[in-house]
Amino acid sequence: MAPMPDILLRSPRYRPMVGRDPHEPHRVVTPLELLFDLTFVVAVGFAAERMHHYLSEDRIGHAVAGYALVFFAIWWAWTNFTWFASAYDTDDDLYRLTTLVQIAGSLVLTAGVPVAFDRGDLAAITYGYVVMRVAVVVGWLRAARADPERRGIALRFAAAVTVVQVGWVTRLALPDNWHLAATLALIPADLLVPVWAQRHARTTSHPHHIAERYGQFTIIVLGASVAAATASVRDAVNAGHFDGELLALAGAGLVIVFSMWWVYFDRPADEVPTPSRRFPWAYGHYLIFAAAGAVGAGLGVAIDAKTHTARLSPLAAGYAIALPVAVFLLAVWALRVQRTVALPVAAGLVLATPSGPAPVYLTAAVAGALVGVMVLIRDRRVR
Repeated sequence: MAPMPDILLRSPRYRPMVGRDPHEPHRVVTPLELLFDLTFVVAVGFAAERMHHYLSEDRIGHAVAGYALVFFAIWWAWTNFTWFASAYDTDDDLYRLTTLVQIAGSLVLTAGVPVAFDRGDLAAITYGYVVMRVAVVVGWLRAARADPERRGIALRFAAAVTVVQVGWVTRLALPDNWHLAATLALIPADLLVPVWAQRHARTTSHPHHIAERYGQFTIIVLGASVAAATASVRDAVNAGHFDGELLALAGAGLVIVFSMWWVYFDRPADEVPTPSRRFPWAYGHYLIFAAAGAVGAGLGVAIDAKTHTARLSPLAAGYAIALPVAVFLLAVWALRVQRTVALPVAAGLVLATPSGPAPVYLTAAVAGALVGVMVLIRDRRVR
């Protein structure tokens, strides 16, 4: 393995990248991790805004497929940094610089979100994503050098991530009619890298730290969803549609988002993820994050329907908000973030709301009632 530059080895802040203690007490999120997370707010907001636009234009397939693909790039880049940092965060100068490179890559990815939706041009998203993943490869090579016990894991990660990134860049040079097939091959290949690299042993990720990181990203995605819905309210006000019904819709949307936050954080999740459930828990959060971000798009569609600027049917407009809320509740329940059977019951009721006269208000009522039920269940357990 190539030696590190002498200037880095001589730095008083240089630390060998050995695995951190997974039982380390008082392990908390670092300021650098918070900064990294904040760079994704705009990306999630852009994705929700473009999904809202195409849903309102009644281009449902384009909206859903584009959002799913764009959000995959956002989520998977964030996930890989998060798990690596939990195991190997040295907070030395080189680690900070490689994180800065990943932040730069996330900004390039963010800039490419609108054109990916509008023209199907994935070049900017791909380059930003590859920059972030290559920076992670540097971290894995550092880990292979300093952590002999997990050298094999680190080298497998570095090799597999590199190969997949070559595939993503090569995809851009393929004929247009090959792009879909290449994408459908590269996404599972990317997802299988951690499974293959850790098939014999695992990295030393800190369970409490991981649970806190996922919780904070849930908050960030919900915040981006609120921002996207707020932009829709702003546009309606600027167009002269300010009235009591608009305020009522905004209030119902706030109840929905706040209820989703309450459901996720109703009880501590320090024990999540357990080693045997690490991969299902981590991968399943794609549904939680994507659904939380899509709620902002659904609220935007509801406002468009109210102002008669949406082209899709009232039933489809109702599902634009009901479906992501239901997916969120079912995913939270299935991953055992919250275990009460009230969640799938509430999800079923939410899926029925588009058939009613006011889907957003009915969804808000179901979400608020769910929170009340969860509070009663919690208080009963305490007593």
